[in-house]
Amino acid sequence: MEFSSNITVGMTHEVHGTVTEENTAAAVGSGSLAVYATPAMAALMERAAAELCQRECPAGWTTVGTSLSIQHRAATPVGLAVRAVAEVTAVDGRAVSLRVTAYDAREEIGSGTHERFAVVCEKFTAKAEGKK
Repeated sequence: MEFSSNITVGMTHEVHGTVTEENTAAAVGSGSLAVYATPAMAALMERAAAELCQRECPAGWTTVGTSLSIQHRAATPVGLAVRAVAEVTAVDGRAVSLRVTAYDAREEIGSGTHERFAVVCEKFTAKAEGKK
């Protein structure tokens, strides 16, 4: 099965969230403070990228994250809105490169790069299940 999609350089997608007690560093175990956790920010960034790629994948295909390199530069307290934007920077066959950026209501809080790779859902799942 050959991969063919409409993913192109320059495409963007934005997702939104809110900092809650459940996604603070203290709650997820990545620190001791009640501020937005780096793993939560990373997940929001990856969600923006995954949704962008998924909407352009053909039936039976998806993309999986293969690399994420980010910096978390500013703390965000509980109650503030957060958002992440993913932008396609390169497409090479089934590999998609993206720039990811996160913001709170006041400023940019983090940024970096993310790589995704297109796979056939059924084949990928079967291979993973074969590890049992």
